Amino acid sequence: MYELRTPVKVSEAVNRVMNHKKKGEKEFIELMEAGDRYLAEDIVADHPIPPFDRSPLDGFAVRSEDTENADSTHPVQLEVVETVGAGHVAKGPVKPGQAIRVMTGTVMPDNTDAIIMFELAKEFTQEDKTYIEIKRPFKAGDYVSKKGEETKQGEVVVRSGTKITAGVIAVLATFGYHRVPVAKKPVIGIYATGTELLEIDDNLQPGKIRNSNAYMIISQIRQAGGEPKYYGKLKDDFNLCYNAVTQALNEVDALITTGGVSVGDFDFLPEIYNRLGAEVLFNKIAMRPGSVTTVADKDGKLLFGLSGNPSACFVGFELYARPWIRSYLHSGKPYVETVKGKLTADFPKPNPFTRFIRSKVEFKEGKVFASPVGMDKSQVVTSLAYTDALVAVPGGSRGYKSGDEVDILLLTSEGSENPLKDPAKSRDEKL
Repeated sequence: MYELRTPVKVSEAVNRVMNHKKKGEKEFIELMEAGDRYLAEDIVADHPIPPFDRSPLDGFAVRSEDTENADSTHPVQLEVVETVGAGHVAKGPVKPGQAIRVMTGTVMPDNTDAIIMFELAKEFTQEDKTYIEIKRPFKAGDYVSKKGEETKQGEVVVRSGTKITAGVIAVLATFGYHRVPVAKKPVIGIYATGTELLEIDDNLQPGKIRNSNAYMIISQIRQAGGEPKYYGKLKDDFNLCYNAVTQALNEVDALITTGGVSVGDFDFLPEIYNRLGAEVLFNKIAMRPGSVTTVADKDGKLLFGLSGNPSACFVGFELYARPWIRSYLHSGKPYVETVKGKLTADFPKPNPFTRFIRSKVEFKEGKVFASPVGMDKSQVVTSLAYTDALVAVPGGSRGYKSGDEVDILLLTSEGSENPLKDPAKSRDEKL
């Protein structure tokens, strides 16, 4: 049944979705398993780094006052009384005229306040004793890593919501996190609708296409940090679809369907939302591709009704489902990052609605350049293989030329704390 739909702006659609955001529960997992998960709490330093004054290089620990008069014509000689490796401590304090040979990471011996690197000292032996000769003075603190200069005790080192990379793993290990507090992954169900869909290993048949959307969405969910749960395909049967969606909602944190949200005779999702008693947040967006993207809320669980056209489905996920998933993972930067950049090719197509152009981005000399890839049609799939950015051009524009400044959404970025805004028209188009 035909339904009159009133389009909302892209930014308004994003805001409505994020008004229903939630944070996932915290769980603890082994450090070795924590890669690519998201922290559920701040990591606070329980000790300073370095935990003591130490030598950052191999050299000689000295009293700086013993070097005050050293120069090229009057070198100073100091007796080397001990050698200390990392993990060990000097036997006693250094006396005037003495030095201790130390390795990288060694605790500064008592009474020393400077390090002389090996290259700046001449070492020699005389009467069974070892000495160094230096030809320049050193100040207190030279080549010394001071206690707490990197991180002070009680300082927040890594924020909640941060993706756990190899570098974060190093920090966690430094502070003794053998079990790591992470956000529990949201379980996102996926249903692909349409009798025309074949499985990927099926032979092509007249009027049929292989189901690419479901596998694409599974990958996007994983990249966003969620846990996909694929339920398979739904045929064009209302009762079957309704029962399947109802059952899935009991098992997931959110549900994504691809296809079935337009106004065709077999687009059942709008009526399913109605039968469920779900609150429809919007059912049309002033955007291309993906204007029929629909999101509804049923008892705190979101149903993302994405377009059946591959490019529209892809864009709908990145704009609306991805920030919801990232917020669930406690991210303080859940939104797709938007930057200003330049187009590298003409895009003459007029745009009644905001248009998101699949593009490939390049960074040159501190500037961002975006090149449209493939045909700009919602049913196109092959261009997605090369897409790492979306160029957003405003509704009402008459096309863009190579070199024009545009808004570029960086899909490979970790994200932004700033909500997506609708792109503004260029100066010429406002006139």
